[in-house]
Amino acid sequence: MYKDKLDRILLKVQKPSRYIGGELNSVEKDRDKVSMRFAFCFPDTYDIGMSHLGMKILYSLINEVPEYWCERVFMPLPDMEEQMRKHDILLYGLESLEPIRDFDLIGFTLQYELSFSNILAMLDLAGLPVYAKDRQGLTPIVCAGGPCVCNAEPIADFVDLCILGEGEEVEIELMRLLEQCKAEGVTKHEFLVRAAQIEGIYVPSLYNIEYSEDGTIKSVTPSEGAPYKVRKRIIKDFDRVFYPETFVVPFSEIVHDRAVVEVLRGCIRGCRFCQAGYLYRPFREKTVETIEKETISLCETTGYDEVSLTSLSTSDHSEIERMLATLANYSDGARVNLSLPSLRIDSFSKELVDRIKSVRKSGLTFAPEAGTQRLRDVINKNITEENVMNSCRIAFEGGYTAVKLYFMLGLPTETMEDIEGIADLCQKIIDLYYSLENRPKGKGIKISVSLSTFIPKPFTPFQFEPQPEESVIRERQKHLMEVINTKKVTVSRSHFDVTHLEAALARGDRRLSAVIHAAWKKGCKLDGWTEYYKYDKWMEAFRECGIDPAFYVNRPRSYDEIMPWDHMDILLTKEFLIRENMQAHEARRTPNCREACAGCGVNKCVGRPCFKYSGN
Repeated sequence: MYKDKLDRILLKVQKPSRYIGGELNSVEKDRDKVSMRFAFCFPDTYDIGMSHLGMKILYSLINEVPEYWCERVFMPLPDMEEQMRKHDILLYGLESLEPIRDFDLIGFTLQYELSFSNILAMLDLAGLPVYAKDRQGLTPIVCAGGPCVCNAEPIADFVDLCILGEGEEVEIELMRLLEQCKAEGVTKHEFLVRAAQIEGIYVPSLYNIEYSEDGTIKSVTPSEGAPYKVRKRIIKDFDRVFYPETFVVPFSEIVHDRAVVEVLRGCIRGCRFCQAGYLYRPFREKTVETIEKETISLCETTGYDEVSLTSLSTSDHSEIERMLATLANYSDGARVNLSLPSLRIDSFSKELVDRIKSVRKSGLTFAPEAGTQRLRDVINKNITEENVMNSCRIAFEGGYTAVKLYFMLGLPTETMEDIEGIADLCQKIIDLYYSLENRPKGKGIKISVSLSTFIPKPFTPFQFEPQPEESVIRERQKHLMEVINTKKVTVSRSHFDVTHLEAALARGDRRLSAVIHAAWKKGCKLDGWTEYYKYDKWMEAFRECGIDPAFYVNRPRSYDEIMPWDHMDILLTKEFLIRENMQAHEARRTPNCREACAGCGVNKCVGRPCFKYSGN
């Protein structure tokens, strides 16, 4: 529909290939033979969205149904948006170049809270009202999924429904229901009432929120048969779950320009700050044979010469060594590099170094997170200084001269001694490097320290904790710079104002919908991009709405407070999170899930033990 118009404007924007579709392996269908159309919206740019594995999976899954058509939609950068508005081009799907306002479903995947304003920007560019109450017709239904919908309250006024958990099964169920409701001619409200009966579907408009005088939530009351708690969907047989045989191959380079094979889902570790580790439980693996099959298929249908074996912790696969040996039989002959992100310090080995150094020639990345053993025990990192030093020694003996270390500032119970521990650990690594006779000769060591600021996230044991105020974080950053006395260590720091807003949106309630709308009206969008981020406009929006972000960010929460996300059931019990929080304040570690069951509640919900323990 927009082809002729696009031909006239694309030479006026950067990277026009982002906006034209037609890539290798993209799916085009005859719209006259399609009964349902799904606009899969990634609320960020093409370069980031095309790197996202979830989009690749659901795009192929929906398009496997002959009568359904899923198209990709991304947030245009300002130069393209300006041209679109100037030439009356509504936001469109890349496959058909037709406006998504005419589709049946518009789905957003929410990977990070700073993308919330992009939902409004994209709906407006599509020619649709941003508030759900103002979209009266049955279609398009606007839905959201991804990790951020574990607390969907800040966007509750904008979306019709949310998909909690894994979408491989529920997505098709939802589309089948909408197809049936279209045929019956029912209203949007009737469809939403029915959709709320599907496990994993949350319809915000069917829940009434009451607040106490102190601003906390007094009650959450469902209506019209909606469940009191919305239980997330999980794929029980992960080894047999749908996985694409091919990916769309972009014309231009993207952030992660390679084939991706998901080797496991979930995490056994239980780091108390890590939301993903809890959201994606239970831990499930694919067999080596399945991983090999998917690796070969993707490489041969896309032409990629690198494949990333991805997960939250790839080296926790129970057959990691056999997996690498099996894949090497193919990759070495086909000249395909294997990339292993998400490696744990305590499972690092010479064999892994030999496998990955052809891909990562410049350096390796580890995440101690804290500078002292006491604080690592508080956060349940379950690694020791000895683990860190052994991993660095293996890396240096394998030819590496650069190491990047991730640390977090503002963690619960943190002291200045913990900050000094970061500098001490860096110095010990430097001393180790120069003590090795078989280190790379004639080269000095480089240590890059990356400092992020702690963000208390829902469904973690630290959801009850406050984020320290800016003055505290800046004081600790300054102290670290004062105690690092070598040029061999460079330090990069996150911007506090970004983490401050992220914490507010992560822990916010439904009242933040007004703030998001006000910020968007002031021009806030693409907030994940430094050059477009407008912190002052966000703070203006908070003030105009009469809301103090400190209420959500800097306030400790009692164990009995009703959280904005308590009516979401991700299979963990709140009692478990409380117990883990108490353990943290006693600096007591919890073993990983393979060593012993911590009683998080997941195994009772899925009806089987996550692992078999000796003596049980």
